[in-house]
Amino acid sequence: MEDHQQLNHQSHAGVSLFNSSSDHTNNSSSSVSTAHNHRNHTHNHDDPMHSWWESVSKARSRIHSLVSLLPHHDDSSISLALSSLADSDCPARSLLESSEAYCAISASLSSPLSGSGDDPLCQWLYDTFQSSVPDLRLVVLSFVPLVAGLYLSRVHSFTIDASAPSLAGFEVVLLALYASETKSRAGKPLLISIPDLSQPSLYHTPRQGAKSSLPNPSTAVGVLSPPLEPHLAVKSTKRSCIVGVALDSFYKHISQMPSWSKIELCQFTAAWAGENCACAHSLDPSQDDDDIVPFFLENNCDRVSYAGQHEIKNVAEEMARLEINEKPLNSDDKGARIPLPWEILQPVLRILAHCLLAPLNSQVIRDAAAVAVRRLYARASHDLFPQAILATRSLIQIDNRGRAAARAASIAAASSNTNTPTKAKKPEILLVSK
Repeated sequence: MEDHQQLNHQSHAGVSLFNSSSDHTNNSSSSVSTAHNHRNHTHNHDDPMHSWWESVSKARSRIHSLVSLLPHHDDSSISLALSSLADSDCPARSLLESSEAYCAISASLSSPLSGSGDDPLCQWLYDTFQSSVPDLRLVVLSFVPLVAGLYLSRVHSFTIDASAPSLAGFEVVLLALYASETKSRAGKPLLISIPDLSQPSLYHTPRQGAKSSLPNPSTAVGVLSPPLEPHLAVKSTKRSCIVGVALDSFYKHISQMPSWSKIELCQFTAAWAGENCACAHSLDPSQDDDDIVPFFLENNCDRVSYAGQHEIKNVAEEMARLEINEKPLNSDDKGARIPLPWEILQPVLRILAHCLLAPLNSQVIRDAAAVAVRRLYARASHDLFPQAILATRSLIQIDNRGRAAARAASIAAASSNTNTPTKAKKPEILLVSK
């Protein structure tokens, strides 16, 4: 037996030696083949057409797997709509911008039994986020408000019930986002430079040499986020941190997120804050103030009076468009009132600021963010949360000024065009006789 083992050992050693350096000719041909394969791989990797086709193939594969997971309830239109996305030139981008796909996935994730450890849709989100296609990762990020909203609402609603369903599927998706952000930060905190407020302006701050490693004495460095520690499970003490990092990942790509995803977060935030008490509108101007145009108007806009203009139809239509809609998209609040630590409030306030101030956002997004930030202000006032009070108060004041300026501009434009015919005249044709 020992001789047999020794023989096997010698034979394996001989094969290894043969593969490495027994024959110079074979070694040379192997080196040439390896170099040729490496060049082909490098060429395929650098070839834009090959990279495009590879990303398209991956996106189509993910879409087809999604179609097989979603329950269609004998409705073939949803299946056909999703399958048609795979035939486009940019299937991942088409999936991101498809409202039908978002509604189908949202309905499936919102079911009472969703979010468990064996939920196939949560597994699909996890596998899709691991893809190297950037647009596929954006698709998963667009569902962060929904996943985080459902997860936090159910966690705090089922804390007393011991028979609550498992939410391991939602946690796996959130942990994947957290792990990706932890890797990108590489153990470093997120810092922010605060200029010296004693200077007249930012331009009076002395600049520091490029080669100097000392901090600028005229600026203060604040820690926006501490270094992230890796976590393999969502513990109750780290839940707010993990969810906050996932929301921060959503905010980093918010300019590429669809509008319905932003509205989803605004609706969940309004529900998290709690009931809409009267102090939510304490910073809004009253309708009896003649100097400031009121912001919360009744549906009958004939009562609006500004700058001596009464009952102007175009002004009424414009003001109805600019008024804040208390119930955007649907009349049902999502989620439940939950604890709101600063780890969650900080990224949420950044997202709401984008929804309020970004110039390309629709009026529906602005209204949804306006309702959410006012409810957060009421919640922070009751909880005596100084950071949240300062942030929400600032956003409400900026929103009020923006709406006042928009109404003033619309009224001025409508009043100047009151006597102007709306129908364009036909151009006159002059006949010149010779």
